[in-house]
Amino acid sequence: MRKLDTKSRALILRLLVEGNSIRATARIADVSKNTVTKLLEDAGKACAAYHDANVRGVEASHVQADEIWAFCYAKERNVKDAKAAPADAGDIWTWTAMDRDSKLMISYTVGDRSQATAREFMFDLAGRLAGRIQLTTDGHGGYLKAVTDAFSGDVDYAMLIKQYGDPTGQKGHERKYSPAECTGAKKEAIFGKPDMDQVGTSHIERQNLTMRMGMRRFTRLTNAFSKKAENHAYAVALHFMHYNYCRIHKTLRITPAMAANLVASPWTVDEIVALVEKEEEAKPKTRGPYKKKAV
Repeated sequence: MRKLDTKSRALILRLLVEGNSIRATARIADVSKNTVTKLLEDAGKACAAYHDANVRGVEASHVQADEIWAFCYAKERNVKDAKAAPADAGDIWTWTAMDRDSKLMISYTVGDRSQATAREFMFDLAGRLAGRIQLTTDGHGGYLKAVTDAFSGDVDYAMLIKQYGDPTGQKGHERKYSPAECTGAKKEAIFGKPDMDQVGTSHIERQNLTMRMGMRRFTRLTNAFSKKAENHAYAVALHFMHYNYCRIHKTLRITPAMAANLVASPWTVDEIVALVEKEEEAKPKTRGPYKKKAV
């Protein structure tokens, strides 16, 4: 099988992180859909491994956390009527935690919206921080015990609970295309001594838009949704690698990883490709003639 050169791999990854779908990327790069999917898988694994090993000891003061919805294969309510739906079909949630000041995506977890996933997410976040933080989340009940267990009380934690109503003046089909109207918000100190003037989730909610624009499978009302949960997770890992290390933040004028003192200069997509190639070289290779075992 012909191996893609570095230039072609970099082009494909650039197309993916700029919000192109798998098929659109395949057409522009003049490769097969399977080639794009295989590179996404390899890149996602390499990016997840690098993030896990290197985004550690983060110096942060204010961290905001949120969850963003998408679906795999079919929406939850349609899974029972879907043909040949895989076991992981249905709603899929990406949990994210971002340093408010450096804009670094410190931790992310792909799963459901259960207490178990909240616990996994918060333990991962706590393990990446260098010291005590002020944490703000929305009012999702899964956070309460998860934050308590993960931080053992060594955190200043508050919730921002928003109330929503129907879009004003919208009726019928128009309502599907309009977001719910925020009718009010309430700040609640959960434990520790959070500065209530600093409680907010606006930065992490703006990050949700960045995710929907940067990953085609998050875009609503399209057919570009994920067909496999694994590929969804790979796309998330690639997106956050590019966001943290390669993309210059418009306000900061540097990358989030530079602002967090994780690297001294911005990365290029070629360096992400180098991670993929390094992982390939590390794989054990078959030596000698292959002989099929007798049945």
